[in-house]
Amino acid sequence: MKQLRKWMRILHRDIGFFFVGTSLIYGLSGIALNHIKDWNPNYSVEIKDFTFDKDLRKSTASKEDILEVIDQIDKRDNYKSHYYPEPNLLKVFLAGGSSVVLDAETKRGRAEFLRKRVVFYQVNFLHYNPHAWWKWFSDAFGVALIFLAISSLFMIKGRKGIAGRGGIYIALGIIIPLVLLFLF
Repeated sequence: MKQLRKWMRILHRDIGFFFVGTSLIYGLSGIALNHIKDWNPNYSVEIKDFTFDKDLRKSTASKEDILEVIDQIDKRDNYKSHYYPEPNLLKVFLAGGSSVVLDAETKRGRAEFLRKRVVFYQVNFLHYNPHAWWKWFSDAFGVALIFLAISSLFMIKGRKGIAGRGGIYIALGIIIPLVLLFLF
């Protein structure tokens, strides 16, 4: 048993160190995704209201006129396409999911710029298992978490270990999620 405890400590330590970064990725993105109804963890939205002087009525506007208005708020290279949902209302699509709505009557516009959130976008991307290689890496992480949980049972013996206070914490760690699952 002494040899087993020694090896469990060594493996627990080394595997734990190896997966610290992955734990941070899944922890951070897990928290962000838990609150997806409260905010968009992948993108921030910047809204910009403005006015323009071009005549953009459907009957008279050219693509060049539209690009000149886009030049006021963004780079014309970001232009993707446009359409008129109503005769005097123009919707312009820009690169990256951004868009602009232009009212040809009032000559007012509203742009919505989507910007990737630094760190959150990347860690959420990994949380979604984007490639086969990441699926295998995250499976190895899952197996490592199971090992870390089991090996932790061998870390401390006696009153503070699984036979004492540690056992109470293990029981609470199982009971609390189950109670919350059944209540909500």
